[in-house]
Amino acid sequence: MIIAIDGPAASGKGTLARRIASHYGLHHLDTGLLYRAVAKAVLDAGYPADNVAHATAAAAAIDPEKFDESALKAEAVTEASSVVAAIPQVRQALLDYQRTFAARAPGAVLDGRDVGTVIAPAADVKLFVTASAQVRAARRVAELQGRGVEADEQDILADLSRRDERDSQREAAPLKPAPDAHLLDTTHLDIDAAFRAAVAIIEAVRTGRKRG
Repeated sequence: MIIAIDGPAASGKGTLARRIASHYGLHHLDTGLLYRAVAKAVLDAGYPADNVAHATAAAAAIDPEKFDESALKAEAVTEASSVVAAIPQVRQALLDYQRTFAARAPGAVLDGRDVGTVIAPAADVKLFVTASAQVRAARRVAELQGRGVEADEQDILADLSRRDERDSQREAAPLKPAPDAHLLDTTHLDIDAAFRAAVAIIEAVRTGRKRG
C-alpha cells in the first residue's frame, strides 16, 4: 500500500505521515528532507540556493543515510529548500529515489508537495493536508521554540506565505491537490483528531476497494 500525503508547510502532514506509517507498519519518507539536504549542501559549498549546476549535482549525490534532521531544519536551510525545489533539474534528479522508495514492500507513506501528483500518481490513498496560514504559523513558532529557537509569529507567517506562493506557482511540480486526493483541513484539529480523521479516510478507501 502506498499512501501519498501532500500539503503546505506546517500543515501537520509530516507528523501525520509518521504516525500513519507506524500504524500500518509501512516505510516513511519525508520528501522535503531531500530538498533540505540539497539546499544545505549548496549553502555549505558557498553557493546561492538558485545555483542550478551545484544544486543538481547535490541532488544526484544525495545520501539520506547521512541526514542530520536537526541541521536540515535550520531557518536558512528551510528558506533555501523552497528555492532549490523549484529547479526542474533537481526535482528530476530526486524522482527515481522517491519512486523506488515508494515501491518498497510492504508499502510506504510519503509526505511532501508533489507525491500524489508526480511521485506516486497511482498511490492507493492520497491525502492533501492543509490548515489556515495563521494556524500553521503558530504551529511553526511552537516547533521552533520547542527547539530553543526564538521566533516571531508575524515573520513566520510572512515566510510561510512566500513559500506557499513559490511552491504553488513554480512550473515544476507545483503544490496542488491531486484530482483524487482527499482534503483534510487540520485548522481546528489537534494531532490525535487529525490522525483519527486520516485513518478514517484511508480505511474508507480500502474498504471501498475491497468491496469493489
